Amino acid sequence: MTAARDAEGQPTAPVPRLPAKLAAHPSVQAVLARRRAGDAVSPSAVIDAEWLRELCLAAGADDAAAVSLDHPDLAGEREHVQSALPGTRTLIAMAVRMNRDNLRTPARSVANQEYHQTDEQANHAARSVTQALQDIGYRALNPSVGFPQEMDRFPSERIWVVAHKTVAVAAGLGVMGLHRNVIHPKFGSFILLVTVLVDAEVSEYGQPLDYNPCIDCKLCVAACPVGAIAKDGAFDALACTTHNYREFMSGFTDWAQTVADSEDAADYRSRVTDSESASMWQSLSSPPGYKSGYCLAVCPAGEDVLGPYLDDRKNFMDTVLRPLQDKKETLYVLPDSHAQEYARRRFPHKPVKEVTGGWQPPAKRSASTDRETRTS
Repeated sequence: MTAARDAEGQPTAPVPRLPAKLAAHPSVQAVLARRRAGDAVSPSAVIDAEWLRELCLAAGADDAAAVSLDHPDLAGEREHVQSALPGTRTLIAMAVRMNRDNLRTPARSVANQEYHQTDEQANHAARSVTQALQDIGYRALNPSVGFPQEMDRFPSERIWVVAHKTVAVAAGLGVMGLHRNVIHPKFGSFILLVTVLVDAEVSEYGQPLDYNPCIDCKLCVAACPVGAIAKDGAFDALACTTHNYREFMSGFTDWAQTVADSEDAADYRSRVTDSESASMWQSLSSPPGYKSGYCLAVCPAGEDVLGPYLDDRKNFMDTVLRPLQDKKETLYVLPDSHAQEYARRRFPHKPVKEVTGGWQPPAKRSASTDRETRTS
């Protein structure tokens, strides 16, 4: 029996044996006809790296690099990635720039808008790359930059599909800084990251940077209002999450518990200020707001960012660091935590408020305590 061949004499895929009813369907006949005509071409087993990079840049990314899922630093990602897209071979890391002064201003509404608009740009870029790869014939998937995430797993398992920072570092887009953000060699800390999963290899993979863009200025340590970043590199993730993510999932849970535990409107307003209620409403009606993110805002690292710091370090600190340090704002801390002690000692002009952070229900208050609170 002679094998079927296309117009160039190459063997074509064998026609599958199909039930008569299915074989007679117009869509099935159209697909099989395209195959016989040689129009259905399988994609290359290996994606050209330069073509892929240009695709990512055209989609809206400012930098991109691919890394094999077999990379040793991605061992902890493999199970999660394969669960999301079975057959994944490569992860495409993409970085999208943020506008620096938008993040540095004490006006957090401006900073939060910058975060969320860049979020959307990164999600759109990743979706465009995924669609282009799909149209060629690859299987590809783009997990969200941040939220939405897999909340059915919370709090017993991780809720993110892929760790964008881990992938970006392995792909060579940057190095993790003291502040636990990836520092890009050119754009510094002012980037957001996104990842595309694809079921093919790439002709050339990115290589981890052979130096650290961090200049060890410790400004992120000085800027953090709850002492989450230590000079020796230690990081208090719980302190960071409790304050900076106050109006995300954990802080919302704490706020909801406060509402449920309040006896009436007067009791609620004795626990939650009008400003806090307005801020929570805004985060519920718009994308949720970050309370600080100052560690990223003050970072001078990156070739495109470093100039003003080198030219006049005093002016840089006076115009970038000190306005954030001097800003009067409520700091959210867990009771009896290092963050609480640090905030009161280091920033006495910033009100400090004890919260549960949503990690556990608040203790029941006695009636006498309620009366004392309302009359004090």
